Amino acid sequence: MPESSPKTHVIGFRAAEQLLAARDPRGAIQLLDSVITAHPENTAARLLRARAFFLAAQLRPAELEFQIVLEREPDNAFAHFALGRTLERANRPEEALRHFRLAAALEPRPEFLQAARFARDDADDGDQQP
Repeated sequence: MPESSPKTHVIGFRAAEQLLAARDPRGAIQLLDSVITAHPENTAARLLRARAFFLAAQLRPAELEFQIVLEREPDNAFAHFALGRTLERANRPEEALRHFRLAAALEPRPEFLQAARFARDDADDGDQQP
């Protein structure tokens, strides 16, 4: 196995991006584990690993990674949106709504605004039913 260096970590990060694009989240996670072990402060790697966990349906690890990103970058609209999707998928719509609204407030992109409205509509519908 090659010796670990900053160059190999950059290569690992870029390869993980490619694996995620190719819909291989588990392969991406494996590559990112060593990058994050060597550079735990690397928020970009953590965000990529969170996305990979989400795509691999590993919702609890995805949630934890998104939370770490948001501790470091509380104004990261995408991380709020992605955490909202993770919580939504974990059947926690009230928590998801908070993050959808934060994402939309931080960056009013159409998909963020739609998710905030959609989540609110679902929550309202759920309240009206017995």
